Amino acid sequence: MIPRQPTMIFIEGRNLPAHVGIIMDGNGRWAQQRGMKRSAGHKEGARAVRRIVRAARRLGVSALTLYAFSEQNWSRPEEEIEGLMELLLEFLCSERDEILENSIRLRAVGNVDRLPGIVRHALEALSKDSEKNTGMTLTLALSYGGREEILEAASFASDRAAS
Repeated sequence: MIPRQPTMIFIEGRNLPAHVGIIMDGNGRWAQQRGMKRSAGHKEGARAVRRIVRAARRLGVSALTLYAFSEQNWSRPEEEIEGLMELLLEFLCSERDEILENSIRLRAVGNVDRLPGIVRHALEALSKDSEKNTGMTLTLALSYGGREEILEAASFASDRAAS
């Protein structure tokens, strides 16, 4: 018997959306359902982000918005918030070269002034260093809470995709 080969699905470029938004929710519950700490779920979510960004860039998506940390997330236990901020800082540092080498423009929306100084500094530095990049725009919604911020991200990314 000949083993079946996995079916490959090809996506036509003309059928791709210009802007994809992903609400990153449920990582902690995912881990808890498997008997793991919530932090393990957040780490798995961070690995998924890396895969998503790479896939979106390869597919030619113009703009990707990740709704990563809402205003409501500040009410979580302090240890969990610290872990999430550490993951964000790790992402910004470990993916910096890849973002710059692949002409990805990083931006952030939301109340970024609430982020810890070290995270805010890394975010601002990478945003500034990538501001002239013309490839995909990666927007991180951080400490977001209002419709205005969601609309701002979608509007900006759409404007960017049209140009």
